[in-house]
Amino acid sequence: MPTDSVAGPPRLFIDTHTHLADARYADLDWVLRRARAAGVEQVVAIGTNAADSTEVVALCKKHPGVFAAVGVHPNEAPESFDADWDRVVGLAAAEGVVAIGETGLDRYWKKTPFDLQRDRFTRHLELAAACDLPVVIHSRDCMRDVIDHLAALALPIRGVLHSFTGNSDEARDLVALGLHLSFAGMITFANKALDSLREAAATVPLDRLLVETDSPYLAPVPHRGECNEPAFVAHTALKLAEIRGLDSAVLASATTRNARELFRLPADQTLEARPPIH
Repeated sequence: MPTDSVAGPPRLFIDTHTHLADARYADLDWVLRRARAAGVEQVVAIGTNAADSTEVVALCKKHPGVFAAVGVHPNEAPESFDADWDRVVGLAAAEGVVAIGETGLDRYWKKTPFDLQRDRFTRHLELAAACDLPVVIHSRDCMRDVIDHLAALALPIRGVLHSFTGNSDEARDLVALGLHLSFAGMITFANKALDSLREAAATVPLDRLLVETDSPYLAPVPHRGECNEPAFVAHTALKLAEIRGLDSAVLASATTRNARELFRLPADQTLEARPPIH
């Protein structure tokens, strides 16, 4: 088993899912400097409505190594969707946009009727196909619904099931549909109920693995309970390497390569290598 820790020379990582438009990142320069010092070379900043989709596109122009996904989250209020959707469609071709989403399905929250969620999900998938962009998919308490929805569509599917929380069978079915699976801080939690998630993480083909923070949520051990940030993706990657019995350098190299291929990230556009501000 690997014995690496984040205290050693930094591996190179890509945080494929972070909400950088969140107000908790009042000084984003500090956050991105800490990320670069931890070995994070690039991040994909996620939009969940028109306002923060617009903001993450603006961040791409200001911060090298930051790229954007634009979309409307399934939990966004139904009454705002039409106006938001028009703006998202307009942003899809903007410089720095590498994906459509966050979209998907959610049975945990009850903010949006499920049939309406399905319609929104299909719209995102159609936009992603039309723009030749990958889609970033959310699923909470409805992994099988997502699988069935994707399987029923006659659309090419390229994208990622972010913050995957399913089991090995669901992982297999999503991979068969053409998706990558991204793992977040939950794989580091000691909760025995997450053993099936760790078992699934061990089965995903290496060329379909991604890592993420979903920051500011789901901070991994040893930062659980804190405001999550892209620098912490290193802890998740190291745990994923341990689960799979891989050297951390192998895991880091594979997930970085996978992210760059999926999102078509230019290898020469990285976070600025400046010392972190403490």
